[in-house]
Amino acid sequence: MPSAAPRYDLPGTDAFSRVYWDAAAQGRLLLRRCRADGCGAAHHYPREFCPRCWSEDVEWEEASGRATLYTWSVVHRNDLPPFGERVPYVAAVVDLAEGPRMMTEVVDCPEADLRIGMPLRVRFRTGAGVGAGTDAGTGRGTGTGTYPAAPPLAVPVFGPA
Repeated sequence: MPSAAPRYDLPGTDAFSRVYWDAAAQGRLLLRRCRADGCGAAHHYPREFCPRCWSEDVEWEEASGRATLYTWSVVHRNDLPPFGERVPYVAAVVDLAEGPRMMTEVVDCPEADLRIGMPLRVRFRTGAGVGAGTDAGTGRGTGTGTYPAAPPLAVPVFGPA
């Protein structure tokens, strides 16, 4: 039986990041916040240390889900599966209300309506077709990472607030 083609839209998970992906599957966006005296910086992507002061005293925190658009690019060609089936799509960087910047995708917004600073709200792409924009499914992946069968995988994307 032929193996499934690799997918490049599914994140690899490990023991550390499992907390993040479990929360996303529940519709919650997490970030990390430093607890070191005099720091308190929030950061995203999640790391086991603070990128500002290098302290390892960091904890998970639920983000508000609010963001503003910092920059974007409309992708018209992508040869990695399954992105080629989704073009054009909007790759973006957003400023989370808590401070960190996050790479993501803007959905449900025509290109002509995109504006720097526009308010956005997190939503989650879920299911086996997580990269194809579906809203339901098992969330099982077939790429090069580790994808436990449960809970379902969900990827944070942003749309107009």
